Amino acid sequence: MAYDVARIRSLFPSLESGWAHFDGPGGTQTPRPVGDAVASVLTGPLSNRGTVGESEERAEAAVHGFRLAMADLLDAHPRGIVHGRSATQLIYDFARNLSRDWGEGDEVIVTRLDHDANVRPWVQAAEHRGATVRWAEFDPATGELPPDAVASLLSDRTRVVAVTGASNLIGTMPDIPAITAASHQAGALVFVDGVHLTAHELPDVEEMGTDFFVCSPYKFLGPHCGVLAARPELLEGIMPDKLLPATNVVPERFEFGTLPYELLAGVTAAVDVLAGLDPEAAEAAESRRERLAASYAALHDHEETLRARLESGLRELPGVDIRSRAARRTPTLLVTFGGRDASEVTRSLAERKVLAPSGNFYALEVSRHLGLGDEGGLRMGLAPYTDESDVDRLLEGLAAAVGGAA
Repeated sequence: MAYDVARIRSLFPSLESGWAHFDGPGGTQTPRPVGDAVASVLTGPLSNRGTVGESEERAEAAVHGFRLAMADLLDAHPRGIVHGRSATQLIYDFARNLSRDWGEGDEVIVTRLDHDANVRPWVQAAEHRGATVRWAEFDPATGELPPDAVASLLSDRTRVVAVTGASNLIGTMPDIPAITAASHQAGALVFVDGVHLTAHELPDVEEMGTDFFVCSPYKFLGPHCGVLAARPELLEGIMPDKLLPATNVVPERFEFGTLPYELLAGVTAAVDVLAGLDPEAAEAAESRRERLAASYAALHDHEETLRARLESGLRELPGVDIRSRAARRTPTLLVTFGGRDASEVTRSLAERKVLAPSGNFYALEVSRHLGLGDEGGLRMGLAPYTDESDVDRLLEGLAAAVGGAA
């Protein structure tokens, strides 16, 4: 069965506005089943978690369902799934916890390819402890971050390697299994920012070999929150500051205060929507993980077809420089326009109800390493609901903005 983008688009009430959205890397539109799940939990009988009465049981079910859904999506253990307000908050929390025993001579590796959320928390943690920060550089000409760029920096004093699963600015997907293998051989932990990756490629934290993996459900059709996955036994060895009566049980010891049960239900619904992108495959699958694998494969083919269409059109436009060049990358493109301000092009597109934002999108080190300073460029990201007409409208708008053939 072909990828039925018309059926998928029908799940998104916001698309009735007529806007063509290429802002998915900053957060996708939300399908109706996710909104319904949030509303159902929030407006139904609801109390703090427990086993006495329907309202307590519904809260418990929301938490349990969330952990199972995210475990299926990431191929992780449910007891290793931690909820957070955002991926940034989770990285800061774990950077503080993991750096407690660092000292002078210890080292942490960060990369120029990462979103600042997987850079600054580690840099600041190292500064607080007197540890050394080592920078892994990507090739600005190709966008590639070869495993050796990290491996060459490793030593027996490396404590953590922080690396992106995919660049949110230029889409580059480093070879995470190779990086984790080298890092583990040196005795270092690996912390992967999978926020952008998870929206386009089905993660497998076991296959990656990573110790920690974070993602943000609102980047893949869900509500605004963050999720961390790690092995339960690894989490058992980390003790965060917490309230005295709060549980010591993993993963709850890392989740402070009352959980947002309605958002957890929304995350579960988002995972189920993703698992149903290919209904024909879903009927034959025996598990949600298998349905997810089939759906992500269909999504990958759909997005690759659209990316080829978009890139072909971009190459025909005068003065447009495509900065996304890595061999393995997500369908996210960064472009610049010679001496022209990308924000002007963004505003021109908006007049046609096409949304393609411009900036550095917190990938500050990436933008600077590309020679773009803090300005960045115009970013275009594909999503499950993007169709050919969206791409054509984007190209027509860009042609009008830069003086190419409309």
